[in-house]
Amino acid sequence: MPKMKSHRGASKRFKRTASGKVKRMHSFGYHKSEHKSASRKRRLRKITLVESGDLKRVKTLLSKVK
Repeated sequence: MPKMKSHRGASKRFKRTASGKVKRMHSFGYHKSEHKSASRKRRLRKITLVESGDLKRVKTLLSKVK
């Protein structure tokens, strides 16, 4: 059986924290940003955690990434 490969697209979009949680960027941050308020653009720049409902699926994609 060959080695399992991690999902390359997911490994570029998600990072693990030291405690095992998964970080991600907000979506809708840059496209058509001239119509968004400054506070909304500032909030979308921040990094957030993956929600608990999606965590199992994302961890499966990142299974081989350290």
